[in-house]
Amino acid sequence: MKKYILDLVVTQNIQLHANYVLIKLTHVNPLPEMLPGQFAEIRIDGSNTTFLRRPISINYVDKANNEVWFLVQLVGDGTRKLATVNQGDVINVVMPLGNGFTIPQSIATMKPLLVGGGVGTAPMLMLGAELVKRGCQPTFLLGARSSKDLLQLEHFEKLGDVYTTTEDGSMGERGYVTQHSILNTNQFNMIYTCGPKPMMVSVARYAKAHEINCEVSLENMMACGVGACLCCVENTNEGHLCVCKEGPVFNIKKLLWQI
Repeated sequence: MKKYILDLVVTQNIQLHANYVLIKLTHVNPLPEMLPGQFAEIRIDGSNTTFLRRPISINYVDKANNEVWFLVQLVGDGTRKLATVNQGDVINVVMPLGNGFTIPQSIATMKPLLVGGGVGTAPMLMLGAELVKRGCQPTFLLGARSSKDLLQLEHFEKLGDVYTTTEDGSMGERGYVTQHSILNTNQFNMIYTCGPKPMMVSVARYAKAHEINCEVSLENMMACGVGACLCCVENTNEGHLCVCKEGPVFNIKKLLWQI
């Protein structure tokens, strides 16, 4: 898929939480086609400590308003600077990068479970919307530390059934996503997941134990986004692959995780 370097204009910067913002961007021309699971490399201007672009998952594409959304977690100088942008500011973005989630041509019998943890819920929104567009209703299982960290629930609830877990029990079931009772129903035949690696490994183990096809979106450290710097390499049964170029989405059958 062709990559673009674009100067995008901020239409909204919404503070969702003390540590999360939702940035919506547009362009004078129609935005390029993007797939669920792909990401962008965003240039951080005005930071004396940030020299590399920051990889951010594509959260959603609003074609009606020609907008692309990015859910940004404030974890360092770069993302904290990015979170200060205002309406009308210009952000330089390279996108779309990487390979997205696999959606079968025929999904009539598909019963997908979309599992997101923390900011890993971001690509699940666009994926869910695409599944609905193709005539499939997804089920979402979202986990976070507390109810305040469960983001964009109103958007997920428009797409399908939403189940939640929180570590402090403030919303949904107490614990981690892999402890949720919905997993005891064995009603799913496809799992997509993104979040902290320990969570994804646990989800992968569940999927393997129940013989469910599963794709994970890895969050390895990525600098260049095009497979040149080799800092995001993951060991697979096909050798060492760059997550930014060959991923970030992988079928668990390809990964050499201890599952």
